[in-house]
Amino acid sequence: MDGRILFLPGDGIGPEVLFEARRVLEAVGEIHGHRFEIIEASIGGGALERFGDPLPAATRALAVGADAVLLGAVGLAVRSADGAEVDASRGLLDLRKLLGNHANIRPVSVPDGLVGRSPLRPDRVRGVDLVVVRELLGGIYFGQPRGIEDGVAFDTEIYTEPEVRRISVSAFELARTRRKKVTSIDKANVLESSIFWRRIAEEVSRDYPDIEFSSMLVDNCAMQLIHDPRQFDVLLTSNMFGDILSDEAAVLVGSLGMLPSASVGGDIGLYEPVHGAAPDIAGQGIANPIGAVLSVAMMLELAFGLPDEAGAVRDAVNRVLEDGYGTADIHADDGLAPVSTARMGELIDNALREADAAGTVGAAGSARGHGC
Repeated sequence: MDGRILFLPGDGIGPEVLFEARRVLEAVGEIHGHRFEIIEASIGGGALERFGDPLPAATRALAVGADAVLLGAVGLAVRSADGAEVDASRGLLDLRKLLGNHANIRPVSVPDGLVGRSPLRPDRVRGVDLVVVRELLGGIYFGQPRGIEDGVAFDTEIYTEPEVRRISVSAFELARTRRKKVTSIDKANVLESSIFWRRIAEEVSRDYPDIEFSSMLVDNCAMQLIHDPRQFDVLLTSNMFGDILSDEAAVLVGSLGMLPSASVGGDIGLYEPVHGAAPDIAGQGIANPIGAVLSVAMMLELAFGLPDEAGAVRDAVNRVLEDGYGTADIHADDGLAPVSTARMGELIDNALREADAAGTVGAAGSARGHGC
């Protein structure tokens, strides 16, 4: 098959991790006979400095003409070419809005090779397999009015019934492919928007009698994610709560650098690791590319309908981890030195090719049914 992919390296460690993701994608193409046309463009801080816009018109045009978008990271600069203050991260928010992707799917599972490297006890993290379904186009990130005036700062949390209903449907439909459990997260004991969110989520749950449903306050959820993470299957969250809780969930697997994501709901999906630009380690060759590589796996499955190829990528990642390799953030103190970003990409590439040569490539753990 053929596929047209917009490649947006972005800022900080984005180019480093996306280079390794591209290496793996090209290996998949070679092994399985697919042709992926990769087109590169600017976004974020680099785009601001060059074009005065974190999401330039040329990037917008390429995005709507692609089959999928693969992104590294954004968010370094807070300035434009003319000196006006513009947050580079707006490029990502605007891209999600342009593509109409209202649902952000963030799977969190702990491979056997990482159980002993998690900051939590092995009995807490072994078998963890959950997905955060985060509403992406509403809430406090987009609400108006917002600003700082006369010594007062203000933001507005706004959700409409159609926004809450459609993200709830997304969560329940995903749960049907998994363990059939949805936990909706809110702050209904304080916030009017959360009272509204809980009411709509409960209404949608009645259309899914086969799915176990409950609501949980966000502060309790933050505690339960560490205390008993295996109780969760699909977490249904608002934009802000999903952003915070999915980053917390990265502790279970040992590093934010391990987590992939897919932003879906429009005609074109956006795939990206959940970590940020991490300017403090950019250019050092120590960033973890696995989140970006697993985002490629999600793209192969969800954008191109290639579950076997996606499973092969996940298998390759797991084999490398089980062999004890890790970048500095997930390094095992077992005598092996941490590997570089490039070396990790090379190891995953090699594992893919070795599995193909041995005839052991197969579907293992889909993004819908397994959560990694």
